[in-house]
Amino acid sequence: MIDINCVVRFAMRDIMKVVIEKQVLEHQSVIGGLIESCIDSVEQLGGVLLRTLETSEKLIVFGNGGSAADAQHFVCELVGSFQNKERRPLPAIALTTNTSSLTSISNDFSYADSFRRQIEALAKPGDLCLGISTSGNSQNVFDALVHSRELRCVTAALLGNDGGKIKDIVDYAVIVPSDSTPRIQEVHILIIHILCKIVDDAFSPQ
Repeated sequence: MIDINCVVRFAMRDIMKVVIEKQVLEHQSVIGGLIESCIDSVEQLGGVLLRTLETSEKLIVFGNGGSAADAQHFVCELVGSFQNKERRPLPAIALTTNTSSLTSISNDFSYADSFRRQIEALAKPGDLCLGISTSGNSQNVFDALVHSRELRCVTAALLGNDGGKIKDIVDYAVIVPSDSTPRIQEVHILIIHILCKIVDDAFSPQ
């Protein structure tokens, strides 16, 4: 007698293997094109990040959803430590961590103001304001970056797809040429780690 449950389990295993293989191959394809598509823009962003931190200005990072998590990840590596525990902590803020500010601004004004109003309160000329958006079209990220320019901050963005409308209003744009949100996010975190390594090396006490 055929064990139906056993057949189903084997079928599911085959399906999962296909899914896993497809996801890994997609990841490899996007990562493989990173040097050709992004190396110059990542290098430029690394340079401006170093100049910002060397002059004791601060990095302000923001994004929605997974990009909010990336913003917080970036900041924790700079204020805390990436790989070099001997370097000094560096000034960086993620606008996604204060839930009271986020919810009150969204409720009392609008969600589109959730980052812009924090930029108005916290940013100073010379700060580096970095928005993260896989679509390149997140309205609250766009509005915050526009206001950052008005405050004479340096503006930058980690983007996906074709860069959306944000690419046209920032000083430095790093665009991951993919329309897959998970793949874009995976490359964004790699870029963040590369930037953290650049900072670690530059601020090493050795």
